[in-house]
Amino acid sequence: MRVPGRIFASEELIEKADREKALEQVRNVACLPGIEVASMAMPDIHWGYGFAIGGVAAFNTGEGVISPGGVGYDIACGVRLLRSDISVDEAGSRVPELVHELSRSIPAGVGRGGELRLDDRELDRLMTRGAAWAVEQGYGWPEDLEVIEDGGRFGGADPERVSPRARKRGFSQPGSLGAGNHFIEVQQVDQVFDTAAASTFGVEEGQLCIMLHSGSRGLGHQVCSEYVRVMDRVAHREGIRLPDRQLACAPIGSREGQEYFAAMACAVNFARANRQVMAHLARQACERIFGTAAERLGLDVVYDVSHNIAKFEDHEVDGTKKRLCVHRKGATRSFPPGHEEVPARYRGVGQPVIVPGDMGTASYLLKGTETAMAASFGSTCHGAGRVMGRRAAKRRIRGNELRSRLEEQGITVRAGSAASLAEEAPEAYKDIDVVVEVCHRAGLSEKVARLRPLGVIKG
Repeated sequence: MRVPGRIFASEELIEKADREKALEQVRNVACLPGIEVASMAMPDIHWGYGFAIGGVAAFNTGEGVISPGGVGYDIACGVRLLRSDISVDEAGSRVPELVHELSRSIPAGVGRGGELRLDDRELDRLMTRGAAWAVEQGYGWPEDLEVIEDGGRFGGADPERVSPRARKRGFSQPGSLGAGNHFIEVQQVDQVFDTAAASTFGVEEGQLCIMLHSGSRGLGHQVCSEYVRVMDRVAHREGIRLPDRQLACAPIGSREGQEYFAAMACAVNFARANRQVMAHLARQACERIFGTAAERLGLDVVYDVSHNIAKFEDHEVDGTKKRLCVHRKGATRSFPPGHEEVPARYRGVGQPVIVPGDMGTASYLLKGTETAMAASFGSTCHGAGRVMGRRAAKRRIRGNELRSRLEEQGITVRAGSAASLAEEAPEAYKDIDVVVEVCHRAGLSEKVARLRPLGVIKG
């Protein structure tokens, strides 16, 4: 180990992570060249490919490396929150209708694409312009871009670094949900912890919101798959000793390292465009159900943030500002008040942090902090974190029984199959309240509001 491992967690959460060998993965990451300060993990840590999910690691641009396993297969998987001027009391019995309309409007499921069919030229523009491309095509409002991480466009993208096979998988998928842990939820703000920050973010108790959780779909998965193989050869060539081959990596300054970053950036922009189109389709669904224009319904984007990404950022290390490549795999950026990368309208409060939970309990809206900048390279948790694998969940839980249980709680459910629903059962995840409380007490993010699910759509 070149640096220590640092885990932000309660004793119980650490014990769970140790049982599934996630702590071993934190240790392995600490062996990589050029890593700074510590190999870190958030309280939602669980076993992943190479890096633990919930892992954070920053590498200097001298001897440091970049690793696809430190980003993940679902590049730029992330969350978008839409607020509204609709109260849940006003929505009333129309919530189940809205859930049905959302499921009808936004394609979901493994391999399913949307109504968009792109050619090579348009896909190139999408991969370089991100959410801005979607807005230019009429999917959303220009002001949406002001409250998306990086303004909705990630720099450094080069479509020539995306293979024909990856491109083929992306032609028809903008505006689609996918499967796995991705979801669309209709939610109610059921508790506000920080009234001032909530007001700045435009949320209040009793309000109806919509949360979208998706990523770069097949295109991003293919990019990761291909570059893992490339990096395996590079690590061998460069004499980089890896405690686990899944940590395949390349020097940041190498040709292969730069090519991976350029391809990853394309996938990031794909994910941002995907969520932008989904948000537009969600607004249209609300218009049909409530009979009012989306603008009048106040369906504004609170924020859109990715939690599987590698970014070049400036951080202070031992009193010196350094340019670092920060890998966040299942971790969310948590930048403080006053930071130049926080949207202007939120700069006095801090960056909104959106943390989805499981479909039976809650999700959270948090805000970034100075402590996070000092302690975790401006990072916090990204969700509840799994405690049960998908296969185990399907063996132990019956999807139809789960559906009935959720509907008894007043949660309308739309899912592609009973099996896919069982994979994402609440008991397959850690307690989101505990995970968020750990981050709050550690100062990595601060609680603003808690959102309870009223309806959920799974692929």
